[in-house]
Amino acid sequence: MTASDARALATRLATLDPDALAALFDARHVSPRTSWTDFFDAADALLDPAQLNRALAEVSDVDAAALRAAVRNGVAVSPAVRDGLVARALVDDAGRPYEAVAAALASATPVTAPTVFDGGAESDAASAERAFDAVASLADILHAASRSPLGRIGSGALSAGDRRRLVEIGAAHTSEDADTLVAIAAHAGLLSGSERTWTVSDAGTRWLGTRTLERWLDVAHRLRDRLPRALRTPDGGWRPAAEWPGAHPFDPAWPDRVGHLAAMLTQWAMTAPDGTPPTWAAGLAAGADADAGTLRSLLPHEVDKVYLQNDLTAIAPGPLEPRLDQRLRTTARRESRAQAATYRFTAETIGAAFAAGETAASLTAFLTDLSLTGVPQPLAYEIERAAARHGRLRVGPDQQGYTRVSGDPDLLEAIGVDQALRPLGLVLDGDDLVTRTSPETTYWMLADARYPVLAVDADGAPRALGRHEAVEDAGPEPPASERYRTLIETLRASLSDDADAAWLERELDQAVRTRATIEITVRMPDGSSRDVTLEAAGLGGGRLRGRDRAADVERTLPLSSIVSVRPA
Repeated sequence: MTASDARALATRLATLDPDALAALFDARHVSPRTSWTDFFDAADALLDPAQLNRALAEVSDVDAAALRAAVRNGVAVSPAVRDGLVARALVDDAGRPYEAVAAALASATPVTAPTVFDGGAESDAASAERAFDAVASLADILHAASRSPLGRIGSGALSAGDRRRLVEIGAAHTSEDADTLVAIAAHAGLLSGSERTWTVSDAGTRWLGTRTLERWLDVAHRLRDRLPRALRTPDGGWRPAAEWPGAHPFDPAWPDRVGHLAAMLTQWAMTAPDGTPPTWAAGLAAGADADAGTLRSLLPHEVDKVYLQNDLTAIAPGPLEPRLDQRLRTTARRESRAQAATYRFTAETIGAAFAAGETAASLTAFLTDLSLTGVPQPLAYEIERAAARHGRLRVGPDQQGYTRVSGDPDLLEAIGVDQALRPLGLVLDGDDLVTRTSPETTYWMLADARYPVLAVDADGAPRALGRHEAVEDAGPEPPASERYRTLIETLRASLSDDADAAWLERELDQAVRTRATIEITVRMPDGSSRDVTLEAAGLGGGRLRGRDRAADVERTLPLSSIVSVRPA
């Protein structure tokens, strides 16, 4: 990095309006809490070799080629890429790469990913079948996550135990499919990740209530819009598959990253295994919309009725409409997933439906409307029996701030001696049991222990409790201008009317810190100039102190007399 480059960049940064400056810092991933005190600090940091190596990792192959050509030929970069590189402080306003950028480029080691789409071609119908399977699998994963959050390891990936669980319940064919589908859900905002878990977001809950075609289109658009800039075309689509491996030539993580991206698009049937989009998805690749009509004609027809059997099963003669499938799953456990799915009712699943807010009347009405064969007597009896049993225990807050468990005396006695419930710390209070544990935790511990429990509010009215509440969608990230407001205010407050004097003092301060030998030009009292070579030793009180190498004496010079500074 040359002093002239740093000064030129500092001068340019000082002229930018706050929004443009914030956008530049955001593009270079500057921490809003960085300790810069002036624009010279900012310029030095942005031209630091380590920072430039990180910036080059995000440079696309197109930008990298333009930078190489400009450095090799000593010219400005092409107009097509100039604005983007200027906005990231990799070239000056004229489009010429800074010397520090040229040096970083020369020392960077290019990487190229192997072919990421290595499968064969397939028909549009086969792609549509894969799209249907992917949507159904992702819905199964979200349903599983709504019952019990998915485990997340330190790298952010799905835990090994939950990979196996998703394969065992038929939500994914292989562990690799489970990983890819969870990544798709996370990219699309349907799953929200914390440090240890993946939980269903509000967007995921809404998505489960839509139909198969709308589900596929929604996720496909989200995935496309989140592709890295280097893979996107100016019209909003994506580049040909053959160009993906080299799209980020200086990013060591790119081979793994682009492999994951390709796997997601292939899993979601936005591309065939060879990387070409199906005919009905070609619009997505071109920056437009998919051909929804063609895709609809290729997807299996959804049904809105099931056969209820005497053996407490329900058989859907085709893919059940998502809104009906979603409600039926709250009452029955799905045993098989195919174009004809099977669901099984048990005392536990019906009890869980009551716990979620169903009543015997509402459940019977729903099943009567859903069934092609009416509600069989064995199922009606099981609903009546579950309704009679449900609510024999009631859990809710009391006026003293405790959680109160009331109801059947025999059950209360059993609870009081149940070793599995000791963590609740239940104590007798009159005819009831009370605990300091929250009503939600108490309720679910009792429900998991198979007690017929009903949640109530402070007034005793029944209420439905979700075991794992949907995570509210995070609001939009504050704009860069807000995130960098304090930093920009600090930098702008440092501006001086005499930029030349400020820069000179900075150069001298750096020389003193490193005990550098510098050559300075001093203006003499008679108006002439004289060059002096000093080993900088101290700076303060408006004076520079150093040892004159030629005369071997200590000199103290007023800053007002120093015209310029350069390395000796």
